[in-house]
Amino acid sequence: MGATFVDETVKKVNLIKEKLKAAQDRQQKYYNQKHKFVEFQVGDFVYVKVSPMKGVSRFGRVSKLNPRYVGPFEILERIGKSAYRLLLSDQISDVHNVFHVSSLRKWISDYDKKLSADDVAIQENLQYKEEPEKILAYDVRKLRNKQIPMVKVQWKHRTAREATWEKESDIRQAYPYLF
Repeated sequence: MGATFVDETVKKVNLIKEKLKAAQDRQQKYYNQKHKFVEFQVGDFVYVKVSPMKGVSRFGRVSKLNPRYVGPFEILERIGKSAYRLLLSDQISDVHNVFHVSSLRKWISDYDKKLSADDVAIQENLQYKEEPEKILAYDVRKLRNKQIPMVKVQWKHRTAREATWEKESDIRQAYPYLF
């Protein structure tokens, strides 16, 4: 009786282990479908996530309208499979410089948006006035009984995606050379 009891117990334990392993494999499969595994190289630049729950005040960010990521920062070294040491600026030097890969986002430089110092015309009172480059489209917006002519303006040093809709009368008055 004792030997059969032990054999049955061992069989049940093995069955439980098999079922547990199958459940773990299934959970891992579903987790991997939702998550992408990102690897960075030494020398890459990344943004660091500013958690809204903790650490926000450490990064000097308090408002809910502030960006969710700060940076970019250069990767100095990889620590293990999922952590990276970053070169942080002096402003946030009190924060530890090792971050998990889940709190990093790759920085992609946008060369179209970079300006050289010669392109920017700063006035004497240290203000910069944006000038329109061209008009991309015309439209008439209807507001109750009024019809308001609008123009889509592409500004200098900006992409067409960043063009804005402005009143035609305002643009015609300020920049008559566009018409």
